[in-house]
Amino acid sequence: MNSPDQGAAAPERHRTIKAVPVRHPGRWAGAVVIAVLAAMLLHALIFNPAFQWDVVGKYLFDSGIVHGLGVTLELTALSMVMGVVGGIVLAVMRLSPNPLLAGTAWCYIWVFRGTPVLVQLVFWNFLGALWPKLSLGIPFGPSFWSESTNSLIPVFTAALLGLGLNEAAYMAEIVRGGIQSVDEGQSEAAHALGMSRFQTMRRIILPQAMRVIIPPTGNETISMLKTTSLVSVIALEELFRAGQNIYSRNFQTVPLLITVSLWYLFLTSVLTIGQYYIERYYARGTTRTLPPTPLQRIRSFFRGSPLPPAPPTVVSGSPHSGPGGGPS
Repeated sequence: MNSPDQGAAAPERHRTIKAVPVRHPGRWAGAVVIAVLAAMLLHALIFNPAFQWDVVGKYLFDSGIVHGLGVTLELTALSMVMGVVGGIVLAVMRLSPNPLLAGTAWCYIWVFRGTPVLVQLVFWNFLGALWPKLSLGIPFGPSFWSESTNSLIPVFTAALLGLGLNEAAYMAEIVRGGIQSVDEGQSEAAHALGMSRFQTMRRIILPQAMRVIIPPTGNETISMLKTTSLVSVIALEELFRAGQNIYSRNFQTVPLLITVSLWYLFLTSVLTIGQYYIERYYARGTTRTLPPTPLQRIRSFFRGSPLPPAPPTVVSGSPHSGPGGGPS
């Protein structure tokens, strides 16, 4: 039989506990500071006449700016193609058991990563000072064909060599890291099936390494887009140089710099979106639920509903297989 004290204590134990949310005054203070700074920036952008937004709009699609934009895109694309192809070759050489190939790749990476890309651009532009003519023939013997170096390597080619060869050194380390992230058992299994080293690299290693290679490669592409502005030192008229040429005539320096910056922001935004979708594509084999796309995020925001779960991805087996690869 319960005592009176025990009966009185029973309702106390079953009383509902009132949960008090944790206070975060630092977050509110930080939000207020950011809101004030954002308002000040917006006020300056709108009411400061020095920005001269009318001049920015006038030159945003100027023929010189558009031409420089095309040169920038061309340089970025060709330099990255050269860098990626050269990086793959250098990474394979670096991982080769042949000490001559590995040593050659290491020296290349050491030189091109150890000197500034600006210096390399100027060097390639003045290559004719070292070799006035480039020729083909027997080593240390007679030549069958020769041509002026300045004719063979104009300004655009010098810029492409400076950017592409420098990027190959960085891409080599990125690709090497991706290759080494794949378990060695994959290579051993491929060799046991009779596949050559080249077949193993092309069909087994590189497809799996892409998940590690893609994110830094996307960053390198965005960085390359902005690095092309350095070729203005060798008088190649890309986007930044085109802006310089215009404001050197009309002395509207700040509006032209804003115009160039807006184009760089637009292009890097496009590349960032492309990088996101490529990363999402290569993440299919490592996660069962893919992250939502930007369009899915926008739709869920306006609907006020949580993001729908992404469809499951098949890690192994056929598209109709169930867990473990068996039929569902």
